[in-house]
Amino acid sequence: MRAGSRILLTLLYSLVSTSWCFPTSQAPLTDHVTRNHSVSPQLFAELEELARLVDISYCVGLTGTGIQKPFECVSRCGDFNDFELVTTWNTGQLMSDSCGYVALAHTVSNPRIIVAFRGTYSIANTVADLSTMPQEYIPYPGDGDSDSNGTKTQACDNCTVHSGFYRSWLNTRPHILPALESAVAKHPDYVLTLVGHSLGGAVAGLASLDFLAHGWFPRVTTFGEPRLGNDGLVRFLDWRFQSEDSNNAYASSSKSKAYRRVTHIDDPVPLLPPQEWGFRMHAEEIYISKPELSPDVGDLRRCDGDEDPHCIAGAEATAAAVQSAAGAVMVDEPGVGKDRRMRVESDMWGVPPRYKLWQLFFAHRDYFWRLGLCIPGGDPHDWGREYPQLGINDSE
Repeated sequence: MRAGSRILLTLLYSLVSTSWCFPTSQAPLTDHVTRNHSVSPQLFAELEELARLVDISYCVGLTGTGIQKPFECVSRCGDFNDFELVTTWNTGQLMSDSCGYVALAHTVSNPRIIVAFRGTYSIANTVADLSTMPQEYIPYPGDGDSDSNGTKTQACDNCTVHSGFYRSWLNTRPHILPALESAVAKHPDYVLTLVGHSLGGAVAGLASLDFLAHGWFPRVTTFGEPRLGNDGLVRFLDWRFQSEDSNNAYASSSKSKAYRRVTHIDDPVPLLPPQEWGFRMHAEEIYISKPELSPDVGDLRRCDGDEDPHCIAGAEATAAAVQSAAGAVMVDEPGVGKDRRMRVESDMWGVPPRYKLWQLFFAHRDYFWRLGLCIPGGDPHDWGREYPQLGINDSE
């Protein structure tokens, strides 16, 4: 009788759980059912400004003309009169080609410590960077250890990271940590703001995890960031920044996520390294659906989860389906846009042929502006194009 009662109760509980949507086990909390996927004009203006800031980082390096104090360069430095250059760094081609700058934004309404990570100049280096095997990821300062401030690090179980990106960050860390520690101590009310493009986006992401371990609360925006590591690392990063969002007064007050990963419909880099190699994307994607410059507010979408099929992950799925259905060099791309065509690349450097590697020259640089040219006035293709001066400090 007791056994029959238990079976009956189990069946009733299952029925109620199914009918009333009570979970039979704990599931990750998501907000995509009621989430507004649109991007506000204020967020659009903020992302556009950050794109100009990361573009300035291309003035640093072997082929750049440099950034001088107080904050001068032949690129877009003149747009930021309240900025003060702290330092620049260049690890060199033999040390993972990491470059960038640290600056202070002394604006009354939005004071920040800016750390801008440059992408790589060389298209060959970019592909080689994306071809490196993963290695174990150990959070700073090491599992079970504490940093100099006594901050206990969080373990990252079963985590692997792209070894080239990780090596680039390890080479960069000693160049910027002293300057950042000094800046944070002098300006504790300034928001630590990281921005990076391409390889620089990957380095910014790994740096942000170290900075959280330092007890800092970085606000991160990347453009064309490649996949950093495996599912374990993705879950760790998502968890760390979800926790940070709930604890950081700045992120809570602005109703904004502390990590924004901006992608572009034709940019292959956010899809690399491929899933076949064990790499995954992390959450908080903002997707630019317009192929050409310049996007409008309506061309941007807030994405759900780690791999939203309505965003860049959907472009990969479409390309994979096309590759499977046809082996042609040039084929139609269904469901993306009228009269648009997609070039299916040959299998080079071990990268599956569905990726549009030729777009490394174009779409990978097209984030609000054409990034990566440190010349007066920016890219000549952009001359005469201006965005409206929208406030970037209002809530989104």
